[in-house]
Amino acid sequence: MTHSRRTAKTSFLSFLLLFVFSFNNIGNAQDGKKIFVDNCASCHAVNKKLTGPALAGVRERGPWADPAKLHAWVHNPAGFMAGDPYTQGLKVEMGGAMMTPFPNLSDKEIDAVVDYVEKAGKATANPVNGAPATQQAGKEDGDNTLLFGILTLLLAVISLILLQVNSNLKKLADDKEGERRDEPIPFWRNKAYIAVITVILFLLGGYWVVEGAIGLGRTRDYQPVQPIFYSHKVHAGVNQISCLYCHNGTEQGKQANIPSLNVCMNCHMAINEYKGAQLYRADGEEVNGTAEIEKIYKYVGFTPGKNANTWNMENAKPVEWVRIHSLPDHVYFNHSQHVKAGKVQCQTCHGEIQKMDEVKQFAELSMGWCVNCHRETKVQFKSNGFYSIYEKYHDDLKNGRIDTSKGITVEKIGGTECQKCHY
Repeated sequence: MTHSRRTAKTSFLSFLLLFVFSFNNIGNAQDGKKIFVDNCASCHAVNKKLTGPALAGVRERGPWADPAKLHAWVHNPAGFMAGDPYTQGLKVEMGGAMMTPFPNLSDKEIDAVVDYVEKAGKATANPVNGAPATQQAGKEDGDNTLLFGILTLLLAVISLILLQVNSNLKKLADDKEGERRDEPIPFWRNKAYIAVITVILFLLGGYWVVEGAIGLGRTRDYQPVQPIFYSHKVHAGVNQISCLYCHNGTEQGKQANIPSLNVCMNCHMAINEYKGAQLYRADGEEVNGTAEIEKIYKYVGFTPGKNANTWNMENAKPVEWVRIHSLPDHVYFNHSQHVKAGKVQCQTCHGEIQKMDEVKQFAELSMGWCVNCHRETKVQFKSNGFYSIYEKYHDDLKNGRIDTSKGITVEKIGGTECQKCHY
């Protein structure tokens, strides 16, 4: 009897371990797709050319057979392109579009994306039983994590029930044969079961608490509704208005500055009607562009007319924009140091802002994200007067004392010193 109970407990523990590991494996299997959707899908498709080339078969093109080169390209496209003819030609082929760097992605995550792309590409290229390729790809790419989780949970419940039924049946058999046997303990009073469940809940609870604590203050993908629907896609994308025209403090000081409505009115004194493509909010709701322009007029107290434009400053009021990017008070970040001196593109931190209608936070802006960027971003010495004091690095690079493939990263010029970012 004691042996049977031990066997039952061992089986239950083994099943719980299998349950935990199966969840882990399912999550890992989906990582490549999730990373692709979060970081790559806005510019790339598996088998279709978008802003960037199709990614299927990427390991068979150019230098990408070498994983190290592919990692270097994803982390720092501009630095890699400087010495690589293939990517230089790729930029020309893409109409001058430059890939956004992703210094926050690890080598393992990049490999996971490539593995996912290769698998999805093969599924699309080789349809099963004559079904359309896109249909097969959709089935292949389906995320079954929730289904597998529910099934695993059901199996765990069924196992508990069967263990209890087995114990009751054994007691009935022993009673029929006249063998004395203690009354079986219900699983909710069984100390072994309670201990195992407590440990699992403790581990899961600890994991969620730590994840939540790490994520405090990080608002990646935060996309609030603003008082006026301002489309960066229309202004910076379609109409090619420079970021610096509106955010004129970017190259001059710490803050990029939210433009005043006077800047808006420089154009909208004349442009009082929107005639572009239909605008949509993130939830799919249609937006009347002309009505949004009229909101600007209401805020500044402006009335457009046929012969004269009138202003009523008494009715003017500021727009209460909802802040999206916000760093902790103890963190120091200077836009001019990055944009002017470091030659960092706006898209590095803000994503492809020229393709966004409603702006969202692209990067997590965590300490790890920033430090990793400093460790991998190469310093652009050439024609950059801010780094004239580092002439020694010029000489070392010229004389071959520094590996040109690695270059000089921001870390080497003090980019990971605490006081660089913290007061």
